[in-house]
Amino acid sequence: MGGGIWISAREGRLSLGRFLDRESWWLDLALGAGLGLVLVALWQGARRVLSGAASLEAHLAQLLHGAAPAETLALAALSGFAEELFFRGAVQGAWGLVPAALLFALLHIGPAPAFRLWALFAAVAGLALGLLMLWRENLLGPILAHVVVNAVNLRRLARRGGA
Repeated sequence: MGGGIWISAREGRLSLGRFLDRESWWLDLALGAGLGLVLVALWQGARRVLSGAASLEAHLAQLLHGAAPAETLALAALSGFAEELFFRGAVQGAWGLVPAALLFALLHIGPAPAFRLWALFAAVAGLALGLLMLWRENLLGPILAHVVVNAVNLRRLARRGGA
């Protein structure tokens, strides 16, 4: 909501064009899904080679313990939409790609040292999502990519539980 207010205050309105291109929305869906899957694969690879990934995932799995599939999907959809509207829509629109990606990363730092890895992944993802936003000039692709990453990882971690 903050992103929508910021954009409206800066531009006078929040138009549908900010969210999709009526002519090629299907391309934005495909690019968003593709980028989301690439980011999921990147994380899967990172967790195989980086020692801090197991500790990070243990922290996150504890937070998600007991979450139902519908709850993780709702969390993925809400966070993907809200974070992309704020970071790619408002922050990137006002301050640029790199500051938006850095702020996105900083806000993913958690209470334990293992969360530094999450912040690093968020920085990489923030740059990729921001580049997609710059290229396509709408939020549909970045939102869908973010939802895919969160849906896959939140569901996987919730299944893992407190173990």
